[in-house]
Amino acid sequence: MPSYRRSVIPASADAQGLPLVAIVGRPNVGKSTLFNRLTKTRRSIVGDEPGITRDRIYGEYEWAGRRFRVVDTGGIVPDDPELIPAEIYNQAKVALKEADALVMVVDVRTELASPDYDLVRLLTRSRKPVFLAVNKVEGEAMESVAENFRQLGIKEVYPVSSEHGLGIGELLDALADVLPEREETVPETDEVEADEEAGDEDAAAEQTDEDGTAGDAKVHRTHGEYEQHETSIAIIGKPNVGKSTLLNALTGTTRAIVSPIAGTTRDAVDEVVEFEGSTLRFVDTAGIRRKGKTHLMAEKMSVVMARRHLEAADVALLVIDATEGVTASDATIGGYAHESGRSVIIIVNKWDAVTTGRTDGKPPADRDIFEKQTRNVLKYLSYAPLIFISALEATKPESKSLARVLHAVMAVAAERRKRVTTGQMNKFVQKVDFQRAPVPMSKRIRIFYMTQAAVAPPTFVLFTDRDVKLHFAFERFLENQIRAAFGFEGTPIWFKVKARNEKKED
Repeated sequence: MPSYRRSVIPASADAQGLPLVAIVGRPNVGKSTLFNRLTKTRRSIVGDEPGITRDRIYGEYEWAGRRFRVVDTGGIVPDDPELIPAEIYNQAKVALKEADALVMVVDVRTELASPDYDLVRLLTRSRKPVFLAVNKVEGEAMESVAENFRQLGIKEVYPVSSEHGLGIGELLDALADVLPEREETVPETDEVEADEEAGDEDAAAEQTDEDGTAGDAKVHRTHGEYEQHETSIAIIGKPNVGKSTLLNALTGTTRAIVSPIAGTTRDAVDEVVEFEGSTLRFVDTAGIRRKGKTHLMAEKMSVVMARRHLEAADVALLVIDATEGVTASDATIGGYAHESGRSVIIIVNKWDAVTTGRTDGKPPADRDIFEKQTRNVLKYLSYAPLIFISALEATKPESKSLARVLHAVMAVAAERRKRVTTGQMNKFVQKVDFQRAPVPMSKRIRIFYMTQAAVAPPTFVLFTDRDVKLHFAFERFLENQIRAAFGFEGTPIWFKVKARNEKKED
């Protein structure tokens, strides 16, 4: 076990106090389409290629005034000797163990085969309620064909069309009747917290800064400024750099399938960790590669979904393979995080493979040189902390690398939501010698005062003598001065310019 103290909250029903429904079946029968229909999301990737879903994907749905959890599993082919199908099977068995009820999905247009009967035997051995959803039933002719699937021996048979929503209500009614009633576990946000926040906001509006400058009449708060009960961290990078291994190491689980095959992860896999009183949700995304390198539809959709999960996160862990060095692809992926305003931590993984575990006869890599090369390629991420780890070795008791990662996440998330008062900014502006900025005279502007307009990421409004776009050299100079004075480690800083004589729009 790792040397730091942390507890994992499984993405299961018990963690939420909600009953769990597991959707299972052979590949390419429409399980993910049903999952997306129930959760009203596009969380699971859907396509005609078999075996798109591999890991367990969790979601929630509401029916008849009650809330439930649902898990989408990969296509199950029992006793398949191949690595990926075998791992999919192992992931599905975890879902079967957690679930309160099971929905087996079959395709009405497909003939029954021995794997279907093998799967039924596996489900019935669980002694949990089993329902058969005969999918892609559209029209009366197909309904009669669906009756043929009763030979599988499952009494509860429901003809449905996941794509068009037909017959779903009858299936959900039946599930609601057998699922246990549980009290939903609600995080203790307390009305007192809301009252305290409102009081803090009122006090800020009335407060006058030490130098006599009145504070903002109304503090503009973004979502990141409220006390967050959960911080979302997206693990991003090229295929096969160790993102899934890192997720499993951080959470102490086998939540994500790990294999030497590039592109194993397709859907985003998430797991929640409690660390030092804070809740951290780690999301393992699919490897992002150039458009020209993606051929299968599932790969293309995986990249799109990875970008979406990145943009929904607070912090991004950019994982780099030490054996390959920093590449142009790493720079591109880091650029996605930087441009979207995510906070970033650079993780150099597999460091042992180029140092203590090196087998190619070359001398061990020098950490300072590698960091210098990384900083040179990722110049725009100069604010991001850089951590060297080996995700495979990190779970050893003597290892402290995972604790460093978690502490860095906590620190960067706090910096992301930090606010500087108007009074502090006014003092800052008075102290900075803007004449030192390497900017052509024609591009210079005069700053009367500055204020922080938002957090997550920190955004500053500059009130100037003219409304022009900041010269890149001046913006870099100002950013460096702000970081030297106030920190903001790990997070990009955004600027907006507003001319003092600019007329207010109605």
